[in-house]
Amino acid sequence: MEKITKTEAEWRAQLSDLAYKVTRKHGTERAGSHDGFPKTAGIFHCICCDAPLFDQATKFESGTGWPSFFQPISSDAIGETEDRKLFMRRTEVHCAACAAHLGHVFPDGPDPTGLRYCLNGVALRFENKS
Repeated sequence: MEKITKTEAEWRAQLSDLAYKVTRKHGTERAGSHDGFPKTAGIFHCICCDAPLFDQATKFESGTGWPSFFQPISSDAIGETEDRKLFMRRTEVHCAACAAHLGHVFPDGPDPTGLRYCLNGVALRFENKS
């Protein structure tokens, strides 16, 4: 996968203030602020670089207030790093192409993976399958 790099000024010009805060500065959006994603077949892309990240078929209702998925579209679509902020040990997930912060992954999801990719909706762009 080709790595995408831009200056902070380029990211700021491209993204909304909230998308910049979340994806480039590792922020978190308020729970429930993106619960209206379409339920139709489609792909969720990175808001920063448009890389395909998650298929709608892997999205589920977790009750957390953030979009949740049980697996990425491919094993090389996302990267993981340890996050020890806020006195917790979590696994951060980011776009493998541009390093945009997406959210975190937890081991309490549904079958078949048992994983819950808990993501910031502002970090995603949905595209219908046609």
